[in-house]
Amino acid sequence: MPAKKHRKELTATMIARLKAPASEPGAKHSPRLWIADSIVPGFGVRVTEKGSKTFVLRTRYPGETSAGRREIGKVGEIELADARDKARNWLKLIAEGKDPARVEEEIRRSQVAKDANTVNAVLDAFEKDHVEGLRSGDQVKAAFTNHVRPRIGDRSIYDLKRSDITTMLNEIKADSGPVMADRVLAHVRKAFNWQMVQDDEFKSPIVRGMAKTKPKERARKRTLADDEIRDVWTALDQIEQPACYPRYVKSLLLAMTRRNESALMHTDELESDLWIIPGARYKNKQDHVIPITPAIRELIGEKPSGCKGNSWYVFSTTTTGGQLDGAKPFSGFSKAKKELDAIVAKIRKAEGRAPMKQWQLHDLRRTGRSLMSRAKVDADHAERCMGHVIGGVRETYDRYEYLDEKRKAFEALASMLDLILNPPADNVVPMHAVAAE
Repeated sequence: MPAKKHRKELTATMIARLKAPASEPGAKHSPRLWIADSIVPGFGVRVTEKGSKTFVLRTRYPGETSAGRREIGKVGEIELADARDKARNWLKLIAEGKDPARVEEEIRRSQVAKDANTVNAVLDAFEKDHVEGLRSGDQVKAAFTNHVRPRIGDRSIYDLKRSDITTMLNEIKADSGPVMADRVLAHVRKAFNWQMVQDDEFKSPIVRGMAKTKPKERARKRTLADDEIRDVWTALDQIEQPACYPRYVKSLLLAMTRRNESALMHTDELESDLWIIPGARYKNKQDHVIPITPAIRELIGEKPSGCKGNSWYVFSTTTTGGQLDGAKPFSGFSKAKKELDAIVAKIRKAEGRAPMKQWQLHDLRRTGRSLMSRAKVDADHAERCMGHVIGGVRETYDRYEYLDEKRKAFEALASMLDLILNPPADNVVPMHAVAAE
């Protein structure tokens, strides 16, 4: 049975109200309803017996001897205005003697080829081949995700210019400091060098002189001053989400750990009053034992209310039924650090003090080491607390050695921090006050 024909200006409301055509007794073919649009010649909507609605263009296509019809898209999957525009474009191509299907396939293939050569595609392949399995792998991926992909991820690697890299680095420097910009530069340089090995046509746009710091400046020596420590701790008390973040940041100083060492802290690593970081995720590839002082114990906290098992990540933001479950470790470093910096800046501005010098979470580890020195902790014991190998020790490694010394060192660190956060009252009477009496 031929389709019933109508011709009128199509509207979204009209199309929504169209009903499936009823079948007639004895009909050999399923009934179809055809509503031709009065605006674009040959364009219209076809409705099947089951109620399926499809935008169609009926015309004579290149290479065909009679008029045919091709689907433009399903109603609901493509808007009416977009379907009309597509029909107009098809008619234009047909007038030029081009087959719309072939043109669209060429465009699709071109896009596929372009997508395969984007910076994102290169970073994906580089991460899979080189980054996964590295201890610093999470940091490299985070650098790509937070700083590279949003800026140049969609660009073709063959279109990248040196100026694009320079612009990206300048933006990173403005947002996160020169050290982060150089760290990202190093990661991207490795990824692009890796790509050049695979691709004869690609030449990295990264050249010497792009770094934002000098070699001596890259060896960081930044430690936080007492007033800066107080500002950071005050700001942490004002952060509500993520709830684990204040405890996490404080652990970096009180346990003198690196960023991921604390972030991946799991209750399976806790043995009585010891935290044993396995060598599989520690820099020197040896188990590192940290005595759990009362200050560190307070940061570990209690079992999450949503945790169903007997083990969990200590610093976690994942939830089940609205309750923390500790299923995955905390990873939102960049966003949380920006909020922390903003609160610190607000505190200092309100008190009329200069902005705090740019700092990183890793500086807390170095600050903890400095505070141990101020607390008169033996240098070798302080280095052991940081997980550093002391030269001249026996080759057989005993992860439990010097536990008492390390415990006293961490307790001294906690006491020194408490003294900084809660300084004693000044009992000295100013000279001008004495003179007034």
